[in-house]
Amino acid sequence: MKMTEDERWMNEAIHQARLAESMGEVPIGAVIVRGGSIVGAGYNLRETEKDPTAHAEMIAIRHASESLQAWRLLGCTLYVTLEPCPMCAGAILQSRVERVVYGAADPKAGCAGTLMDLLQDSRFNHVSPWTSGVLHEECAALLTSFFRRLRSR
Repeated sequence: MKMTEDERWMNEAIHQARLAESMGEVPIGAVIVRGGSIVGAGYNLRETEKDPTAHAEMIAIRHASESLQAWRLLGCTLYVTLEPCPMCAGAILQSRVERVVYGAADPKAGCAGTLMDLLQDSRFNHVSPWTSGVLHEECAALLTSFFRRLRSR
């Protein structure tokens, strides 16, 4: 079965999540794509950097802005393994990311449809349509196995 474009890029986000996991970080990864190329990538580094803002999406947005030399990420799609939290949803809107694709829903902090939908709230001056559940099983399994191992210690 042929992989969709969204699945292709979500696999790249999963690769980023595995890099986080290899460092003992919660395995969340993100990539930002424009014109068929990755322009930004990141993975969770909160523990390593001792920084509550070092989420995968925030790092990917910073990298994309650097690489495109622009704070407006027009024409970009952000792929992330876990649904964005309120902070990341805010950064997505501020950076004008055109579209968001995520794997696993976040029942505790999800702001792209689960707890609320900040990304499509028309009261903001920008909205980012989103697609959920892309490679959901793989994304969810990364998190489940990570926390299972953590609890068993």
